Amino acid sequence: MLAQLLLMILETLLGFLAFALLARFALQWARVSFRNPLGQFVVAITDWAVRPARRVVPGLFGIDLSCLVLAWLTQVVYLAIAALLLGLPAAPVAVLLLAMLETLKVFVWLLIGATIVSAIFSWINPYAPMAGVFDALVRPLLAPFRRLIPPVGGVDLTPVALLLLLQVALFLIGWLRMAVAPLLA
Repeated sequence: MLAQLLLMILETLLGFLAFALLARFALQWARVSFRNPLGQFVVAITDWAVRPARRVVPGLFGIDLSCLVLAWLTQVVYLAIAALLLGLPAAPVAVLLLAMLETLKVFVWLLIGATIVSAIFSWINPYAPMAGVFDALVRPLLAPFRRLIPPVGGVDLTPVALLLLLQVALFLIGWLRMAVAPLLA
């Protein structure tokens, strides 16, 4: 019971850190200014780890890969600790693969949340200060759908199509996770 409690606390803390690192990556990828409350919060939470990691992990095409690597490493640490506390014999390759899938899952959930928040802002108050941040995050993902799906009665249905695609991605990640999970034993 104590091990499960410790795992819950670790999952919450490390999951939050991975989420913040992936949010920082997404904000940088979408070229969103960090001069907003969300950007400042993400930088404040992650800067202690990202700055030193940038010395070791180089960027690629203007993309800060250190955030991705750190998010993945937080998942590796959590899965390794979970295997130790639960007494599971964990193959290192399986832990690394599962950590990659978990990082991808967290990123998909980040995109789902950003899509929902962006859609709500567009319906309720498209001129809110944070609306531009979320719109900039999902605009590149919605662009292909917007070319195919016209607005219906003035309502943009492309977030629904994107959410459906992201749900399919979660399903596939879950399927891959089930395929990799037996490698832990």
